[in-house]
Amino acid sequence: MSQRSCLSVILAAGEGTRMKSAMPKVLHAIAGLPMVAHVVKAAEAAGATGVALVIGHGAEEMRRAAHKFAPKAETFVQEQRLGTGHAVLAAREAISRGYDDILVMFGDTPLIGAGALTAARRKLAEGAAVAVIGFRPPSPAGYGRLVERDDHLVAIREEKDCSEEEKKIGFCNAGMMAVAGKHALQLLDKVGNRNAKSEFYLTDIVEIAGAGGLDVVATEASFENALGINNRAELAEAEAIWQARRRREAMLAGVTLIAPETVYFSHDTEIGADTVVEPNVWFGPGVKIASGARIHAFSHIEGATIASNCDVGPFARLRPGADLRTKAKVGNFCEVKQATIEEGAKVNHLTYIGDARVGAAANIGAGTITCNYDGYSKFFTDIGEGAFVGSNSSLVAPVTIGKGGYIASGSVITESVPDDALAFGRARQKTIPGKGKELRERFASAAAARKKAAE
Repeated sequence: MSQRSCLSVILAAGEGTRMKSAMPKVLHAIAGLPMVAHVVKAAEAAGATGVALVIGHGAEEMRRAAHKFAPKAETFVQEQRLGTGHAVLAAREAISRGYDDILVMFGDTPLIGAGALTAARRKLAEGAAVAVIGFRPPSPAGYGRLVERDDHLVAIREEKDCSEEEKKIGFCNAGMMAVAGKHALQLLDKVGNRNAKSEFYLTDIVEIAGAGGLDVVATEASFENALGINNRAELAEAEAIWQARRRREAMLAGVTLIAPETVYFSHDTEIGADTVVEPNVWFGPGVKIASGARIHAFSHIEGATIASNCDVGPFARLRPGADLRTKAKVGNFCEVKQATIEEGAKVNHLTYIGDARVGAAANIGAGTITCNYDGYSKFFTDIGEGAFVGSNSSLVAPVTIGKGGYIASGSVITESVPDDALAFGRARQKTIPGKGKELRERFASAAAARKKAAE
């Protein structure tokens, strides 16, 4: 089957009014990726060599989004919504190019797996003209039933049209199907609209193909694979299913999740074996973690690279561009953005490091800030290997702290510090004997006077 060409036609023109959103329904995200992008990924994993997105509502927004997640996909606009058969024919130009297989999919089924699609394509390779993907929901009520006879699919019957016997069928239509490319346009062009809604239903090709002596079969996918999203409650359910799958994959690959149900992955999270993730950790897009790292509780990480045996958190925030090298540590209540923390360097407590390099084995004291932004432009701070920055220091960029440099606690550093130098950037301490007692007495007297006046 690897030699067979395949076009995936993904229907994504629905307005999704039940989402109560100005954004097209299929652009709502699962694991940080638009649900239609999950469908595209599944199609490509099943061998689709072409992708045709049929769009309508929010067409320009859809095109912009598609350019990011499917830059090679073609878009076709369904000007009028006249049914699923009409929607597929909006991509007539792509279908007519002679693909062996046509996969018809829906942009609001983000959990569909490549395996279900491959199984349908395999039936085409074996000679079927149409392979409909079915599933068995907990309750079939409301779904179209797949009516089979002698291992062949003879009809898709909407519930309102089902006989009492057909209503007992638990095998239901998931909406998706594979159609042999050589028959696709012939079948689609025969679909009529003589029904209550005057719409062209894709499901009619089952009986059309059967009447023409073509082989029509059904394949089965899991209920989760076929789950369609119509509102935000169902979106949350799909997110939960996706996360549960991903957590299990991670644990089976050697990652320890202490409280799996509290860890949230992005669609592209990469995490190495022997990494330990504590409870309540959120991974946004673009995170890569090597083996043996430990991510402590309540950390928020996105767009970051974490090398082996690093230690992060608890309550750490790594923003895009954070690059932690081997055995680096970013501790509690620290934020790192667009900065490299080199091997063995420590950023332990209550610190912000942005647009910077922290050299190998350097130590950054609590409360340190790289002052990287003047309201208009960003500037770089370079902290050399083995440097020591005392607590509560402000490093005003652009500035360089040399290798082995030492910054006294409480300093504001505005000029570069040479290698192995000690820098003070604070006022000299002055001690006045007895002045503390005098101040306390003055403040107490003033407070008593205010209280008496209030009475």
